[in-house]
Amino acid sequence: MTLAPGSGDSADPADGPARIRLVAAGAAVVTVGAGLGLRAVAAGSVAKYGGDALYTVLLLALVVLAAPRWTPLRAAGTALAVSWTVEFFQLSSVPAELSRDSVAARLVLGSTFNAPDLFWYAVGAAGGWLLHTAMRRRRRVTAGAIAGR
Repeated sequence: MTLAPGSGDSADPADGPARIRLVAAGAAVVTVGAGLGLRAVAAGSVAKYGGDALYTVLLLALVVLAAPRWTPLRAAGTALAVSWTVEFFQLSSVPAELSRDSVAARLVLGSTFNAPDLFWYAVGAAGGWLLHTAMRRRRRVTAGAIAGR
């Protein structure tokens, strides 16, 4: 039962923020696994740019984990903005310096600016947006079918 039309708020706990967060956490784990798997089986541009796209998908999952009520567009836009911010931050020497001393910093911040990465982050945001939108639509259809019983 929807409390307010279009609000996304639901009286059914199976459709609430806790469930959305659980799915987002699972998506984050799957995305990390996909990134590690991609690095294990691919090399060169496929691994690099696929990893860039997956980086933004991971950020999108983390955004949804933190803000489960945000629209797919807002979540994807935020993930893309963070990805681009990190990439442009690489124009300074700070990420490279931090990456020399920390594997975690290297994984999160990278070390050198690469303009094509910006495109692949957008690919990841678009793919994540499509998946998030489809899952949200499916949840609504399922909730409507259950409510109509």
